Parts: sequence; structure tokens; C-alpha cells
Amino acid sequence: MDPITLILISAIVAGLLVAFSLGANDVANSMAPAVGARAITIWQAVLIAAVLNFVGAVFLGSNVTDTICKGIIDPAVIPTVNMLAVGMLAALLSTGAWILIATLTELPVSSTHSIVGSLLGFGLIAGGIEVVQWGNIGGIVLSWIISPFFGGLIAFLIFVHIRRYILVRKDILGAALFWAPVWGSLTLALVILSFLYKTPFGRNLGIPTPLGLLLTTGVMILTIIFYRRHIRNNLDTNMRPNRAVENIFRNLQICTACYVAISQGANDVANAIGPVAAIYGIAKGTYASSGSSVVPLWLLGMGGVGIAVGIVCLGHKVMNTVGKRITKLTNTRGFAVAFGAATTVLLASNLGMPVSTTHAAVGAVVGVGVARGFSAVDFRVLYKIVLYWVLTLPIAAITCIVIYQILRWTIFVNI
Repeated sequence: MDPITLILISAIVAGLLVAFSLGANDVANSMAPAVGARAITIWQAVLIAAVLNFVGAVFLGSNVTDTICKGIIDPAVIPTVNMLAVGMLAALLSTGAWILIATLTELPVSSTHSIVGSLLGFGLIAGGIEVVQWGNIGGIVLSWIISPFFGGLIAFLIFVHIRRYILVRKDILGAALFWAPVWGSLTLALVILSFLYKTPFGRNLGIPTPLGLLLTTGVMILTIIFYRRHIRNNLDTNMRPNRAVENIFRNLQICTACYVAISQGANDVANAIGPVAAIYGIAKGTYASSGSSVVPLWLLGMGGVGIAVGIVCLGHKVMNTVGKRITKLTNTRGFAVAFGAATTVLLASNLGMPVSTTHAAVGAVVGVGVARGFSAVDFRVLYKIVLYWVLTLPIAAITCIVIYQILRWTIFVNI
């Protein structure tokens, strides 16, 4: 068997490992608040997230991926494409290993930052300091602050609004009847805009921003009218008012969580199959020096299956940490978390700001907790999470360097 074929087969297995680890860890971003608020059970969350992440990966995932992960390294500086292939394999193995370790310790990490750290390590060992796009690395470090801060701020403001204008009102049901449809319309607007301008499939539709905003506004108005009527017709008058209001936001929370899950599959599958696509292109002789490579549908399907299996097998671990251990969540709080995280990802990505869904979700949970007082947040758990965030880049880089050298000294000596 020639070396490049062996690398490709190994990369497919390693890509499945990354997809599995990604599913096991990143699922917390979408479903943890719903589990923590008891909107759904943990196994319902696992099943929903598995299906929606798979659908997002296969049907909404991009058929062309930037395999060098947002310009972290310059592939033209690497001496040979075969050496690049070994580096991509090492990056996959180190990424999968780090995310899996984080998952087993029940702490959330960013899959994007893991693959970026791994590529950084490979770039340094294969091409030296000049091969690394240091400006983009600075953006990654900046996102450690941007993502949780804005996620927490938006979730904080949303929950403060819900508490002030609904939860503490004497006529709590009347207030909910007025404001819940407004939040429902904003939720739908978020889903539509995120689908159009955040997912690869939506971007390929090429709908101009003014037209997208006009259509979204029309949908929002119709949503307020019909959702208000729906709530009025289905309100259980025998239920305690507070519980009835939480039930209204429970449905909104589940809808928002489902969107985040399907969007995750569409966007994050590239972290698992991007390097595999590069190696596949090298093996087939179709790899472009720009770092872009066409991704066959079976490769997207492989990533989707790996993500779904990871969710089913280990997704409950990190979900339990984010949803239950940082602060206590109710349906109104969980809605604020989901909406805050999704809004942060949408706004930041369209402004060209580096953002992590993992960091935004954790920041949103903390923001809702702080809205009830600092004592409502378990800062010991938060400290461990932040520590893992900071360690992700250097650990992934060092691990990739070690794996790359082992591969070069043992299996691929002549590459």
C-alpha cells in the first residue's frame, strides 16, 4: 500500500474520532440549557441533537471547506503535499484526543480552537514561525473574551427583561400573553437570519441582506399575531400562573435549542472532515494550493454519523455540566441562555468577529446566573471550564507536534 493511501485511510478513522468527540462535547451548547431547565430529559436531548446535527452536517454542511481552518497556516510554505497530508492526520489525532479527554472530564471545550491549535503545532514544526498566520491566532485568543462576554451580556439583559416585565407583574399571564409572542417572533427571526447568513446552505442561496431583513420582518409580524392567538386558545387556566408562563417559554426554549443543534451540524462538521478533505484531495490529485478542497457527500455523511454517535454515547457528560452545575435553570432562564448564545454567534460571525459557540453558551449560562446574584453561580466549576479553554490551544499544538514527529519517525519515514 502506497503511503498516501495509508494516510487517507488513517485520516478517515481519525476524522471519525474527531466527529465522535465533537458530538460528545459540543452538544452541550445546544441542548444543555433545555436539560438544565427540565424542558426535555437528557435522553430526549441526546436523540434530538443527534438527529438534527446529522441533518445539519449532511444537508446543510458546505460542499467546499477551507481545510487549512481559516488561514491558520499557509499550505504553500509546506515543502510537499505528502508532508501536508501527514500534518493533517496528526492534527486530526491530536484534536480528537484532546476533545475526548475534555469530554470524559465533563468540561466543554471549543472544537474549532482544538483543530486550530493542532494546525498551529504542525505549522511550527513543518514550516517554522513564518508559516503561521499570527493575526488569526490573535483573533482566536480575543474570542476567549468576546464570546462569553457578549453571550453573557445578552442572556443577562434578556432574563432581566423577562423578570421585570413578566415574572414580577401582578397580572403575570397578561404580561406573558403580550411579551411571549414578541420573544417568539424574535426567536424565529434569529433562526431565519442565522439560516440565511450563517449556515453554508443558506449562504449559497445568495439572498441579499435587505431582502432577507424585509422577509424576516414580515414573518415576525405574522408570528406575533398567530402565536398570541395560539397561547390564548391553549392556556391551561387550572395551572398556577408562574408554571403556565414557564410552559410558554419552555416551547420557545426547545425551538431555539433545536436551531442551534442543526446549525452546529452545518458549521462544525468542517472541523472533523476539513483535514480529511485535504488529504482526500491530495490522494486524488485534486487538492488546490489555496487550501480549499471539494468535499464529497459521503464525507459529510461520515462526519454526521460520527457526531451523532458521539452525542448518543457521551453527550450527557458535558450537557450535565453546562446545564446543571454552573447555575440552576428554569424555562425562562434557559430561553435567555439559548437566545443569548445563538444571537452572539449570529451577530459576531456577521461582523467578522471571532466567536466560539461553546464559549458563548457558557457565558450565557453565567450571565443568567449573575442576573440572580453572584452567589447563584458556581465559580469553582466555571474556573475549571475557563482553565480548559486557555489550555486548549497549547495542549493541542504540543500534542500535534509529538504525534507528527512520531508518524514521521516510524510509519512515514520517507515522506
